[in-house]
This record gives sequence, C-alpha cells and structure tokens, in this order.
Amino acid sequence: MKRYLLYSATILLVIFGCGKPSTDQLCDGDIIFQTSRSTQSTAIQKATHSKYSHMGIIFLRKGKPFVYEANKTVQYTPLKKWIDGGVGNHYVLKRLRDADKVLRPEAIAKLRQTAGLFQGKPYDLTFEWSDDRIYCSELVWKIYARGIGIRIGQLRKLRDFDLSDITVKAKMKERYGNNIPMEETIISPGEMFSSELLHVVAKQ
Repeated sequence: MKRYLLYSATILLVIFGCGKPSTDQLCDGDIIFQTSRSTQSTAIQKATHSKYSHMGIIFLRKGKPFVYEANKTVQYTPLKKWIDGGVGNHYVLKRLRDADKVLRPEAIAKLRQTAGLFQGKPYDLTFEWSDDRIYCSELVWKIYARGIGIRIGQLRKLRDFDLSDITVKAKMKERYGNNIPMEETIISPGEMFSSELLHVVAKQ
C-alpha cells in the first residue's frame, strides 16, 4: 500500500514496505548525497576531490521520508527541505546493492536504534573521531557500522586528503590553528559516495 509520494522535476519516488525495493521506491536506510551551501563545502570538495560535501540517511517517520543528518545538531529534516537546501537542488540517492537481503525489518530496527544514540549531538567542526560531536558522513558511517556491521567507505587519516589548496589551508587554519591533527581518523562523503557497496537509486 502506498504511504507517501515525492514528486521532483526528474523523479517520482513511491514509498512502500520495501521488502524487496525496486528502483522507484524510497526506503529506510537509503543514503542521500548533495553539495552543501555551507562555508566549508568548497574546502571539503577540494580536499576530497568530490563534488559531494554533505549527506544523510533516510528514515521514514509516520510514513513520511526524513533525512537524518548532522547539521547544527544531529536531527531529522524533511526530505524536500533537505533537497531544497543543497546547491541547485541536486542530490544522488544510493542504496546497498544487496539491500533486499540485508535490510530486513530487524536490521532497520538496529539502524534506528543506533541512530537514536546520536540524536541532538552538536555538529563537529573539527572532524574528530569521537561521539561527543558528530559530522555528516561520520554519522551515517557509524550508524551502519555499529548498527549492522557494514562499513561503507574506507576510513582515512586527515593527512591522506589533498590539503594543498588555498581554500583548504584557510579552513584548516580557522579550525585548528597551528595544531593540525594529521593522524585524525576521518570518513568523507566522497569516500562513502564511491563505495562499491552502494548503487544509485535516483538522482536530480
């Protein structure tokens, strides 16, 4: 039975129970990417060589789709509002390749339970690998890794990214001063976007 319709300029997503979702359905656990309008977006793009600087995970609430994201805090944002907040309203929606086998109701319950542990936590401007503050890709990575043991994207050290661009250098100076934590563990939106565990469901 249909529970919700989302119309955009290029796609029509229909939300069902998602037992075995087809490519025109939006499901719990889907991962959505966009280019953020934030002041740090360009620096993230330059450092990671990816156009995607923000992301979140889809959860349905009373039949309506929300993006669970780390913004100012970890919060639920209505899907349309989240899409409208990105550059050019562009997004890419991805899903585990074997979602029909892995994301059974019990797995979704574990993802939701794990997600709840982070709700309300402040955004992490210095990208530390702790649970005190959380940034967007860290949130989604930890929900999947801790919830159902799936690691989407390879963890990196800060030193592994391209830190040569003037925009990146300026942002690091702003955030860290002269004490740049080169050995800090980081997961980027670009790394997760490129993971072979995911495939594209829809985009605009």
